[in-house]
Amino acid sequence: MSDQITSRGGRTAAKAVTVAGWVEPELATLTRERFFSPDWLYERKLDGERCLAYSDGAKVRLLTRNRLEVTGTYPEVRDALARQDAADFVLDGEVVAFVGSATSFSRLQQRLGVGSPSPQLLRQVPVVYFVFDVMRAAGQDVRSLPLRNRKRVLKDLLSFGGPLRYTTHRSRDGAAYLEHACASGWEGLIAKRADAPYQSGRGRDWLKFKCENSQEFVIGGYTDPKGSRTGFGALLLGYYSGGELVYAGKVGTGFDDATLARLEATMHELQQPEPPFRKGRTPRAGVHWVAPRLVCQVGFTEWTTAGELRHPRYLGLRDDKDPAEVSRERPVG
Repeated sequence: MSDQITSRGGRTAAKAVTVAGWVEPELATLTRERFFSPDWLYERKLDGERCLAYSDGAKVRLLTRNRLEVTGTYPEVRDALARQDAADFVLDGEVVAFVGSATSFSRLQQRLGVGSPSPQLLRQVPVVYFVFDVMRAAGQDVRSLPLRNRKRVLKDLLSFGGPLRYTTHRSRDGAAYLEHACASGWEGLIAKRADAPYQSGRGRDWLKFKCENSQEFVIGGYTDPKGSRTGFGALLLGYYSGGELVYAGKVGTGFDDATLARLEATMHELQQPEPPFRKGRTPRAGVHWVAPRLVCQVGFTEWTTAGELRHPRYLGLRDDKDPAEVSRERPVG
């Protein structure tokens, strides 16, 4: 597809832009806890690209959590926000693509890194921007307000429809909601403290209740293909701990032929003679090492006692994540 960017992993080579009034997004913490209280709000965990929307009244800008500009990547979202009566706002949300009723990061891959999508691609892979929070409204900083209040401000601020959706929540029947989420193939739920202000960074006011384990990993190498396989055999994955890249196993499923060819071409440009991993037992035969610049999302059942992934499945590249920030997610509680 001509819209695809394959050079060095798409936007991974892009630089963060400077944004006046930039607000670091709030991040959720993975937890083993499963509690359901009316003092908390429960939202669907969306499988997409985190996106902050800035409007100064003259133009709308869309940025990822690490300040890569994606305004041109999602023109339907930009235009829908530009048509709003509201101005001078900062929103927090997630851009997603659907397969049926489930959000699919794999499908969204077709839009990631495409700076100016064609009309055909816009029709083939429509996206939706689910807005779940507001940090600035009508020129006023509202981060100090409790979440429940910010939700009301958000509903009053925008007219939702088309590619703009308000992220609904529940404060009751949370257990049934999580059961529904897992049965429907969702990633899980995000539990948010209802009376908490908006606080940048990762904390305990937002918690992840996951149905399936998944997280980001750094790609540190790949193996040769075998049999009729083309491109490569498996990706060698890792995460950072104490400034060192730790081997976490390999993933060889979840790829179609186009992804195998495109990703192999990208990794070929990043090859290096020495392994980037400093800890863990990596394979040695038929291996190609690459500079640790690419991040991918991987689903898996669990961690083994040896510290590697069991039954991993490739979900797609994450060019909105800084490789140096990728660490092993350890549930709290």
